[in-house]
Amino acid sequence: MKRIGSLLFVILIIIVGCGKEPEMNAVTSIEQESARQQNKMPKEMPGTFDFMVRFGYGTVNKNEINTFQDTVTKDLIMNGTATAQITLTKEEMRSIYGKMRDINIMGEKELGAANQTCERVPYGEDIWEVNINGETKTLTWTDRYCAQTSDMEQLLELRNFVEQIVKTKEEYKKLPESEGGYE
Repeated sequence: MKRIGSLLFVILIIIVGCGKEPEMNAVTSIEQESARQQNKMPKEMPGTFDFMVRFGYGTVNKNEINTFQDTVTKDLIMNGTATAQITLTKEEMRSIYGKMRDINIMGEKELGAANQTCERVPYGEDIWEVNINGETKTLTWTDRYCAQTSDMEQLLELRNFVEQIVKTKEEYKKLPESEGGYE
């Protein structure tokens, strides 16, 4: 009888101990993955940081902001494109880097259409290329479908933020106005 009681006690410890351990490990793994994703980008803007974003309607991504080459290209629609040499200041780059870090641009992103039952015409498309400390990430998304993921919305907000900085530059203001539109 004593032997059965001891055996039951050992089995109970194994069941309780084993039942809890995988759950703890799973939570720990999720927390570690989350921390790894959040900490991928340095807190301070590194010395090697550049980006390029091309955007426009459909597959006609004629607008471009490119810090690799310090250029901005504007889609003039009916009149082609116009390009200006524009260098963003260190402070502007730090501000953009901070926004990129806030959305963890180098982490995993969900950029597929959340709902493909509704389509927009015309629709926009953005292509990002970001280089931080020699690591390059390319992100492409479209607002062709009505429902967007939160990652898509964050990239749109980021692009709008960068675009507003560029539009304050004298070199940009000297570019010709766009004529026409997309349907």
